[in-house]
Amino acid sequence: MARLKIYSTGTCPICENTKSLLKKWHIPYDEARVDVDRAQLKEMAEVTHGARTVPQIVIDGKWIGGFSDLTELHMDGKLDELIQA
Repeated sequence: MARLKIYSTGTCPICENTKSLLKKWHIPYDEARVDVDRAQLKEMAEVTHGARTVPQIVIDGKWIGGFSDLTELHMDGKLDELIQA
């Protein structure tokens, strides 16, 4: 089980961009498809305090936000800290 989880759908281009970046950065992740699994949708709503858009990214059970939040953490050098902690 990866420490990073991405909640996504099969039709979301930003989700695909997010997964591509994670692969490029060699960060393993688990994907939860909220469009095909209602339990994952419910879990996403609980973890994110009601977020309705995808992607939503969680590291070690802590919600960090979406694509722009992920890239901002990476640019600030804080993503590596979260992943390596």
